[in-house]
Order: sequence, then structure tokens, then C-alpha cells
Amino acid sequence: MVFAWSMQFVVIEWQVYSLTKDPLSLGIIGLMEVIPAVTLALFAGHIVDQKEKRGLLVKCIIGFSVISLGLFLLTWPRVVGEWPTKTVLYSIYFLVFLGGIVRAFLGPTIFSLFSLIVPKKVYPNAATWSSSVWQMGGVIGPATAGFCINWIGVHWSMCLIFGFSLIALLNLFQIPKKPILNPKIGEPVFKSLREGVKFVFNTKIILGAITLDMIAVLFGGAIALLPVFAQDILHVGSEGFGILRAAPAVGALITMFTSAYFPLNKNAGMKLLAAIFGFGLCIIAFGLSTWFWISVLALFFSGVTDGISMIIRQTILQLRTPDHMRGRVASVNSMFVGSSNELGAFESGLTAKLMGTVTAVVFGGSMTLITVVATGIISPAFRKLDLRKDIEEHEKEEE
Repeated sequence: MVFAWSMQFVVIEWQVYSLTKDPLSLGIIGLMEVIPAVTLALFAGHIVDQKEKRGLLVKCIIGFSVISLGLFLLTWPRVVGEWPTKTVLYSIYFLVFLGGIVRAFLGPTIFSLFSLIVPKKVYPNAATWSSSVWQMGGVIGPATAGFCINWIGVHWSMCLIFGFSLIALLNLFQIPKKPILNPKIGEPVFKSLREGVKFVFNTKIILGAITLDMIAVLFGGAIALLPVFAQDILHVGSEGFGILRAAPAVGALITMFTSAYFPLNKNAGMKLLAAIFGFGLCIIAFGLSTWFWISVLALFFSGVTDGISMIIRQTILQLRTPDHMRGRVASVNSMFVGSSNELGAFESGLTAKLMGTVTAVVFGGSMTLITVVATGIISPAFRKLDLRKDIEEHEKEEE
């Protein structure tokens, strides 16, 4: 599913920029997805905590498949050639908007289903492997998209994406239905939502982790501008674009596999701060580079540092979230972190329009550095965070 989603987003980015040659249009793609993802996030978390998780995830993937089919039809050469450019563009934006609705439910559902499959005592290691699978999709999807655009074109690339979504659906049916652990089935919506938001804001470590990551992703969203760099700055075409798009995920994937054997639980707070600071430096280096392979290297190390951040953040969420609130906590997390990818895309597109592409990327990386330093100074408790005690407590519970 992640493979199909990441591949689709890359193909859409390429098609939209090819139609408009306007970096702001790339930002609008992110905005169209983030609007429904944010506005429906809390409601989606309530629904996830009230419903059976496997069945809900089936509905999410079916929704994605329908959207992929629509994009396949919209990228038909006859449609692109005969329909007005604005009509095609607005239709793509509309389908991306519908994808944002699906995404509002997708993340919390997967997060909740994960906890029903994996024993608590192995959460940290399982979170690493789970993140690795996501990153594998993030590696192969963008790279495949770049090569497929060059080999078979945008239209048939979308056909492949539709096929991969069906494969994801078939695999999901191998997982049996799971019990609903929420003791408050039928609880009023607004009471449920208040309880979820209150828990997140009262649990300072969770709030600090997702807020820090949100700011970093929001201002470090250089990935959204990769079509501009590939076509107009580095001049590397669709294949080079695929390499650039995959480089961060390759770095993150290596981090994931390494951390499966070398856990990051000790001094987790300082490691998270250091990782996001390194991410900001990599984004600045990428923005200033005019050499393709230096740009690839900068994006690779941005993936390494982002992978460390992702593992620690997911471990914190899994260890410190009660089973009956996982959907709502994951929804708040998606509002902070998941949606910041799209808001970051919009911020990058807007700042690129106002101050130029390179300046926008350097500005974003600099804001990330400032955020990390400020967080480290303001929150000494976060600097001292160590997850080994949490793991020991969960092991005792299961015994």
C-alpha cells in the first residue's frame, strides 16, 4: 500500500508540474490532501477506536483503488490532449482531496491494527521493522515512478499503481478480524474526541515528540520541490528525479535495518534532537548543491536522520498510548506530523514562488535547526528521555 501511495504521489507531482511549470502547483497538491486529512483526523480516530480495524482498513484500500483508477483515466493521452489544462488539473486536485479523506482513516487504522498483532514486549523492535517496511515502499515506489514515467509514461504508470493497490487488498485479507478493545463503545463523539486530545496534551513526552517532528517536516519539505530541481536546476530528467526521490528513503531504510540490531532506546531524547538537527543540515546542503550526486548524498543522509527520528517517535507512541485510545492518539499524531508533509509541501511551493527555489529550501532547513535548539533549551525533561524503563515495565505486564 505504501509502495502504491508513494509511487502515485510522485507521478502526480511530475504530471502537475509538466502541465503548469509552476512550483506553487506542487504546493497545492499537498494542500489539497492536507485539508481533509486534518479536518477529519480527530473524527477518524474516534471511528477507528469504535470499529473493527481490519474491516476498516479494507475500506481505506478500496477507496485508494478507486482514486487510482480515476487518475489513470485522467492521465489518458486523449484526455490530456483534448480537455482544457485547467479541467485536468482541477480534476487531479479533486482526486487528491478524496485521497486526503482516505488518509485521515488510514494511519490511525494501521497504528491500531499493529498493536493488536504485536506483543507489547517487542514493540520497539517491531516498530523498527514496521517502519522499515514503510520505508521499503518509500524507496521502491518513488524510484519505480521515476523510471516508469520515462519508460511507459504517466498514464500506464497510474495503471500499475491501481494494480498494486489491488495486491495490497488481497494481502490484507490474510489477516483475520481483530477484537475491539475500547470499553466505551457508543461513547458520544465529542466526549471521545476531548478525551483523546486531552491525553496527548497532558502526556508531555508524546506532545513534545510529535510537535518537534511536525516543525522539522513542515519547514524541511524540500522533497515537494524535487521536480523543480530535477527539471530546471540539476537537469537530470525523470530518471534522475526517481533517484533523488528515492535517496532519502534509501538512507532511512538502512537506518531501520541497522537499528533493529542496535536499539535507540537509551538516551532517546538526545538522539531524537540530534537526528532532527542533522536533518536540517542535510536540507540546507541539498538546497545549495548544484551537483547531482552531492544532492543525492545530502538527501540520502536526510533519510538516515529522518529514519532515526521516525523510529524513536513511533516507539514513544506505541509504548505510552493505551490500547483503547490508539486511534485517537494516532489521529492527533497525523494532524501534527503526517499532515505536516503536505503543509510542508505547500509552504515549500509558496516560499519558492516568493523567494526562489534554492532560498526556500535553505530557509526551511534553517528553521528546522532553530526549532531543535529551542526545544533542547526549553525542555530539559525531553533531553533526558530514556525508553528502557518503559520497555521493562511492559515486559513485566506481559509476564
